[in-house]
Amino acid sequence: MAIKTTQQQLEEVQAAIEQVLASQEMGSGADSVKRPSLKVLYDREDQLIRRLEAETGVRRPAIVTGLFGGQ
Repeated sequence: MAIKTTQQQLEEVQAAIEQVLASQEMGSGADSVKRPSLKVLYDREDQLIRRLEAETGVRRPAIVTGLFGGQ
């Protein structure tokens, strides 16, 4: 498996945030899939943004993510 760039990881986390906003849990019983909490995803997103800024030397403008600013 290839190592993913910070940008790729960030895009995956942001896609997961969108999925969580759409639905927290799918399926039933042993076949159910539970997604990570929004807090965990927002924390990971923040970590990846800071890493990407350090790697690229480009600071992104501060934006509020999600419906409640990541809360």
